[in-house]
Amino acid sequence: MKTKEVIKRAKSFAEPFCVNDGKNFRLKDVNPKDTLHLNSEDKPKAKEALAAGVEALAHLQDMLYAQDCWALLLIFQALDAAGKDGAIKHVMSGVNPQGCQVYSFKSPSAEELDHDYLWRCMKELPERGRIGIFNRSYYEETTAVRVHPEFLAGQKLPAKLRTKKIWDDRFTDIRNFERYLTRNGVVVRKFFLHVSKGEQKKRFLARLDLPEKNWKFSANDAKERRYWKDYMNAYEETIRNTATEYAPWYVIPADNKWFTRIAVASAVITTLASLNLAYPKVTEAKLKELEVARQTLMHTNGTRATAEESVAAAVSSKA
Repeated sequence: MKTKEVIKRAKSFAEPFCVNDGKNFRLKDVNPKDTLHLNSEDKPKAKEALAAGVEALAHLQDMLYAQDCWALLLIFQALDAAGKDGAIKHVMSGVNPQGCQVYSFKSPSAEELDHDYLWRCMKELPERGRIGIFNRSYYEETTAVRVHPEFLAGQKLPAKLRTKKIWDDRFTDIRNFERYLTRNGVVVRKFFLHVSKGEQKKRFLARLDLPEKNWKFSANDAKERRYWKDYMNAYEETIRNTATEYAPWYVIPADNKWFTRIAVASAVITTLASLNLAYPKVTEAKLKELEVARQTLMHTNGTRATAEESVAAAVSSKA
């Protein structure tokens, strides 16, 4: 499948889940089991479509790297077992590692707690020409920290700053930060993988039943399920307050991993395609230099040529 065709199809998979104005957003309106017009019988075709998408993404990423102007920041947020790691692994499987960087944010260290909450994420922003992936991010500060007030208490903030307005203040700061990034050529796209409580339970049990998946399970994972409603409310509020035209959220149904990966890949492809990427144009001077190099290679037969021989070869070829 040609890249242009893949880009066209990708848009139809990405747009239904894009939230660029959170004013009327409600998480209950997104069905975690949604697969658009596809069903389980379409899984083989879906895998083929993902493979084509991965190939197209690799082509777009190669131009992004060569052009060296834009950077793309992909932020993944979700509850445990929603499939963040799998989505990142499969969607980015064809990307040149030199042009991609992944950073997973765990509980903040003592050093990180001595700084503002954006500090540790700022350090890992992607360079121009690269795709940066945040597995969790500063959005933990308006979700997990909001659900667990004890986390906020451990951040050493002055008492007078820990007011009821702190969440609105953080939403404002995040919007301004993402606007700043956008104005400096860092394109921001955010993904919330929306898994149902029932599917999460099923995946947790699989981690317990399969020895090769035991390492993925933590006793804390089961305990966090008690806060399910609180997390849903926190994510809804976060998306409503930080979904913008310049840094939209994609709320992706996550109960069917095969569909989740197609939707995520489609959003990334659509975003890169919107940047009008192209390989750098070669100047006339560079073309002449390349021609000299070509003639040198053609006439030296693997031996070392002098500068005079290289020029003579180039001149004779044009005579």
